[in-house]
Amino acid sequence: MNFRDPSAPLPDRVADLLGRLTLPEKIALLHQHQPPVPRLSVGGFRTGTEALHGLAWLGEATVFPQAVGLGASWDPDLVRRVGAAVGDEVRASHHKDPSGAGLNVWAPVVNPLRDPRWGRNEEGYSEDAWLTGLMGQAYAQGLRGDHPVYLKTAPTLKHFLGYNNENDRCVSSSNLGPRVLHEYELPAYRPAIESGAAVAVMASYNLVNGRPAHVSPHLNDDLRSWTGDEVLVVSDAYAPSNLADPAQQAYFPDHASSHAASLKAGVDSFTDADANSHVTIGRLTEALERGLITEADVDTAVRRVLTIRLRLGEFDPAEANPFTGLDPDTVNCPAHQALAREAATRSIVLLKQECRLLPFDPEQVRRVAVVGPLGDQLMADWYSGTLPYQVTARDGLAARLGADQVTFAEGADRVALRLVGGGYLAVADPAEAAPLRRAFADPHGFDVFDWGSHPGPAGHHGTSVLALRSAANGRHLTVRDNLLVADAPGPHGWDVHETFRLVERSDGTLSLHHELSRSYLVVGEDGVAAVGASFEQAARLQVELRRGGAEQAAALAAEADAVVVVLGNHPLVNGRETEDRENLALPPAQEALLRAVYAANPRTALVLTSSYPYAVSWADVHLPAVLWSSHGGQEFGHALADVLFGEAEPAGRLPQTWYRSHCELPDLYDYDIITSDATYLYYRGTPLYPFGHGLSWGEFEYGAVGLDADAIDADGTVTVTVEVANVGQRPGEEVVQLYTHQQRSRVKQPLRRLRGFRRVRLEPGERTVVSIPLAAADLSFWDVTAGRPVVEAARHKVMVGRSATDIRGCATLTVRGERIGARRLPGLLRAVDHDEGCGVVLVDAAPDRGDAVRATDAGAWLSFGATDLTGCDEIVFAVAGGAGRVALMADDPLDGEVLAEAVGAGTGRYAYQKISCALSTSGRTDLYLVYDAPGIIVSELVFS
Repeated sequence: MNFRDPSAPLPDRVADLLGRLTLPEKIALLHQHQPPVPRLSVGGFRTGTEALHGLAWLGEATVFPQAVGLGASWDPDLVRRVGAAVGDEVRASHHKDPSGAGLNVWAPVVNPLRDPRWGRNEEGYSEDAWLTGLMGQAYAQGLRGDHPVYLKTAPTLKHFLGYNNENDRCVSSSNLGPRVLHEYELPAYRPAIESGAAVAVMASYNLVNGRPAHVSPHLNDDLRSWTGDEVLVVSDAYAPSNLADPAQQAYFPDHASSHAASLKAGVDSFTDADANSHVTIGRLTEALERGLITEADVDTAVRRVLTIRLRLGEFDPAEANPFTGLDPDTVNCPAHQALAREAATRSIVLLKQECRLLPFDPEQVRRVAVVGPLGDQLMADWYSGTLPYQVTARDGLAARLGADQVTFAEGADRVALRLVGGGYLAVADPAEAAPLRRAFADPHGFDVFDWGSHPGPAGHHGTSVLALRSAANGRHLTVRDNLLVADAPGPHGWDVHETFRLVERSDGTLSLHHELSRSYLVVGEDGVAAVGASFEQAARLQVELRRGGAEQAAALAAEADAVVVVLGNHPLVNGRETEDRENLALPPAQEALLRAVYAANPRTALVLTSSYPYAVSWADVHLPAVLWSSHGGQEFGHALADVLFGEAEPAGRLPQTWYRSHCELPDLYDYDIITSDATYLYYRGTPLYPFGHGLSWGEFEYGAVGLDADAIDADGTVTVTVEVANVGQRPGEEVVQLYTHQQRSRVKQPLRRLRGFRRVRLEPGERTVVSIPLAAADLSFWDVTAGRPVVEAARHKVMVGRSATDIRGCATLTVRGERIGARRLPGLLRAVDHDEGCGVVLVDAAPDRGDAVRATDAGAWLSFGATDLTGCDEIVFAVAGGAGRVALMADDPLDGEVLAEAVGAGTGRYAYQKISCALSTSGRTDLYLVYDAPGIIVSELVFS
């Protein structure tokens, strides 16, 4: 069999195996769980092993910092090495259990972190598309390995395309105009695909411009244009069913139609109905029988599936593949533990440093109080592996100072829940998972953990989501079979049963709301506690404080030489997959704890351990030191202690902007970062901490910025140089960052954009010259008048500094590029190619391809800027949707001259009318398209 011959060319091997398969066998290979083909001795295959920051869901494995923490390292080589270690552990686990650990890994996530409220913020690397692409390529390269023939694993980029919200993620549509698409979204994916580091992509749940991402023309038109046709596209879980589900997208009339459209759009593997592949097989078979797809369409997808399997070495002798030698001892080996510590260390960001509290002087800081709910536990997110061991902040400091020199307080209030009408809510038997009951006394009580506010039951918004731990047995309250029991380790699992909310009633009493079931606590006549009641039926409670957590922590802090307060989020509560954040505030109880501890001992350092930024303005004003880390994995405590005592550099830099309030952010669902002034690229305010920010133990000065040429052509490159000196008393590591700003342009340009960076480590008094190349081609933007990237003739401000707003030197570069004049017509003008818009939304022009613009308000308008209509005396409007008038206007959308107008009859969603009318003028003008009623859709204007 030629497909088993390693010396044969790969395309020939694929063609040989494809030709041996029957049509039913080929269709079966299009599901996530590919069945074996015994007659060919071909085994089964499964896509989808999670490996975002370690091998997940398959038992103990090395747990590295979250992806956003790896992004904070600004160290592509480190990220590549972490990816390589994870790839080794995937391979080793696969050899131990091939059915459990598949070799198609679903990582990395390269969605740019556009909005810090995104529930999956911890999964991405940066809000900057270029930095995201750089880190994603590095991690994917580590996962795939460097062998010229064999893949270690098959990395899959997530999630294509425009995916940054969890609420309504299956029905919301991301507005991606041509510039946002080509300048922000696609660049995050391209490096890993174009370089071959990633060999697959997962389509996202959402719609893009009104069309499901699973039938996006960008899969074939863009994604596969970067590297050829072998990129495998997998669906997200259950997403194929959403396309025809009446409760979800209902974009297609039935599942056979939706599966056919997905296959033809470029989806090769359907992740649906778990292991029940017959669902997908049945739908694709029906599509084939109805003539919606052909066998050639099936072959195209199967060819990509088989290509990946062959590249993984599945059909080759074991001795030919260097990755078959990885054995189970690779998992969590000492080298990976050391790498986990290095990664955790280099991802820590020093946000603020005053009064020289840090690094701690061992002669002065001998007794440390560790305070906070994250001070003695490590949090695992949904895509974490099982921690083989945990080094918490308390553990790390105790290992350095001695356990007797480190005191600890969680800072959690301990309360009793008294039932109105008599008795307490209490754990009946601490040794068993028995339901809570009414008791005449509760000698133990419950520890309360505040994880912040989130929209709650109707009429009760803004109260905090809580976890309650029984002091009787140290276990958390949870709900099993609608009964309230205390036997959980804490919030965990896909469906989190362990979170509650205390909702105030009009009489001042409280009722306990269970978040998952959206129902309330009730205590029956038998005294058993259950959930399932309405607000009107709910039991009424009063809270009795048994021990104030903040007061206890403050007393402990007052006796210490220094205090480390460790606060942050729980990765499965108030911000996770399926759930976006409500705001950027610290949980109220955590904020109160911080203030109480600082009042007791001003020598307090705040360590934020979180999946996302927080608006910690009070801490920034008052505390002498603030640090941030993502959830740092199994070695976090050692890494933190190393940084706090100055044995390691706080090498991290922020991969995204930290805002002062969520009020500074645009609507979560608005993906047009250009119009909404979003991300560090366009944000005009003063952030709490800017993109790229991070302090060092060294103190650095910058010299003048130099260019080896003042002007270059559009295909040229300039070298940017700057002298950097460490003028402090300690060695330090600096990240020298290069930004540019195009000073004049036909369109709105970013205020600053990262173009490169260099890490330098300098001893006290040491100087060095840092050089960073800058290619003019990288200064291009997507010109909607030409439909391609253009390097415009312009001057650029070249800025070098320590962050996006801490600029230490500038120079001016002239680029001899194209001169973009007025739009030139006659010809086609697509509505989506406008410069600005008001009261509009982007929609699909047709189910398979094309974009259009729909008015959401009367008086909506589009601006096309300066337009030359010379020679045009007629226009054809392509109008669909609702009935109403559209007008072409000169100079002003309200009071300008009407050049042409058309009245649509309201023909429906895709039934375009081609309405022809005369133009009243020609020549050059600022052109506007104005809608007089909501619901009108315009796809294009044709001038002649």
